[in-house]
Amino acid sequence: MARSSSGFVAGLTVAAVAAVGFLAYQASAHVPDTLGKPQVKKSPGAGASKAPRGTNPAALPGGSGTGERVVYSLDDDRVWLVGTDNKVERTFTVMPGTVDPAPGTYAVTSRTAAGTGSDGKQVEHIVRFALSDGVVFGFSAAVDGSTPKPDASKKLGGIREGRADGTAMWEFATINQKVVVVK
Repeated sequence: MARSSSGFVAGLTVAAVAAVGFLAYQASAHVPDTLGKPQVKKSPGAGASKAPRGTNPAALPGGSGTGERVVYSLDDDRVWLVGTDNKVERTFTVMPGTVDPAPGTYAVTSRTAAGTGSDGKQVEHIVRFALSDGVVFGFSAAVDGSTPKPDASKKLGGIREGRADGTAMWEFATINQKVVVVK
């Protein structure tokens, strides 16, 4: 009798291992590709609305730090140039790229006076502050003054601003200038 019960137990063990293996396979098939990778938030597509900051969208967001800095709000698509006295020197709206940088504190890493944007337009006053997953994040202004929506089929980190705002950013945001990205 011992021989038949050990065979029965062996059969149950094989069935249990097979069931666990099957469940593990199913679970791994449903794990998102981005699990364990740094996350880069995509901007909402057309028709999606962002959460405005409140009754005064031009008000400097709380929690954006102190001292001289550039503050960029992902939800408001707005930039503030803040002086050493914590007073806003200028604020303006921008057209974000298709990918947003993660909220956090950065520094201006490079600047280029002129170049060509991903849309083929001539741009000026390019101020870069971050790189993530091969996407470069920075501000620029089109020479023709346009701020079109970016090509949604591409991963773009360029943040387009008007020409006068681009000039103000260029004069304000020199190398190592703090850039604070907030929701």
